[in-house]
Amino acid sequence: MENPVVRIGIIGVGNCARALLEGTAYYRSAPDLTAGLMFPEVGPYGPGALEPVAAWDVDVEKVGKDLWSARTAGQNLDVGIPQGDLLPVGADVRVSRAPALDGAGAKYRERVTVADEELAGQADDREEIIERIRSTGVDVLLNYLPVGSQAATEWWAGVALEAGVGFVNNVPVFIARKDEWRDRFRAAGLPLIGDDIKSQLGATYLHRVLVRAFSDRGITLDRTYQLNVGGNMDFYNMLEQGRLASKRTSKTSAVTDAYDGELAAEDVHIGPSDYVQFLGDTKKAFIRCEGRGFGGAPIDMEIQLTVPDSPNSAGVVIDAARIAKLAMDRGDTAVDEWVSAWLFKAPPRAVAQESDQVARERLALWTAGRERD
Repeated sequence: MENPVVRIGIIGVGNCARALLEGTAYYRSAPDLTAGLMFPEVGPYGPGALEPVAAWDVDVEKVGKDLWSARTAGQNLDVGIPQGDLLPVGADVRVSRAPALDGAGAKYRERVTVADEELAGQADDREEIIERIRSTGVDVLLNYLPVGSQAATEWWAGVALEAGVGFVNNVPVFIARKDEWRDRFRAAGLPLIGDDIKSQLGATYLHRVLVRAFSDRGITLDRTYQLNVGGNMDFYNMLEQGRLASKRTSKTSAVTDAYDGELAAEDVHIGPSDYVQFLGDTKKAFIRCEGRGFGGAPIDMEIQLTVPDSPNSAGVVIDAARIAKLAMDRGDTAVDEWVSAWLFKAPPRAVAQESDQVARERLALWTAGRERD
């Protein structure tokens, strides 16, 4: 009997999508390998279960190519996953042109030529895309649009609803956090997971652990910052400051929600900081916490984190997609709140202040098929 699969549609074939494709191929090449995974199994779905059946992009260097070839095209970089004897994933999937809407900003267009720009974003593409989603049997759409793609993300969320598929919002546009979107997906019996990937071991997760430790150990946190630099297209796109409002909100709330006390806005600085081309897909984060302990004695902490940026996100999305499919199999989409709290920076407000450990424990019970409290 063949292993069950999760049929995915990929919106935006950038570095993160490349890492997901190569990671899927990597785990398929060694089915017993579990290193680097948070959930080796999600119900019947193993780490190689993701099967891309549709993909969209606007880059003229990617549109029309097969997905496996497109993963290395355009501005995409080496993401550090050993190639070895990886068998292609998605080689029979053609990348279609997506509507551009607000997904291609000024900095993005400095590096990328948008395919058929005069047609991109026209409403008559919608029915064709919905038909492709249905005809290819997509289970879950994965949104990898650039930061700042508010209108485009909302457009694709609407497409997911109309097509009757799950939606995983990997970008810092608030969809899963908003009650009106959540209510619509719940009414349709579809999972809505997001918003904004909390990388597997990234700056946000680490920063949350640190400020939670301050709370748990009775230390007053006075000031904190998190600075991030990298050299991939995501960081280049974020040089356009006008696209960063939701990104800064997402990252900041993810950290401050983990602290039990109050922090004045002027005492918190969290967000992307700069583009350093030679770093490639490597991300460096600099975190500082300043506080007061017993008797008001000062406590300062500084940490530097260096990680491969795109594989760090793929370790999250591989779980989110499988959990979304399992939720559809079970007819239990309410789990989307807890998977969002564990894997994303801006989950629904009802669970945003829960600790990561609580969210993970509840999610682990659910994936094991046990009743949640």
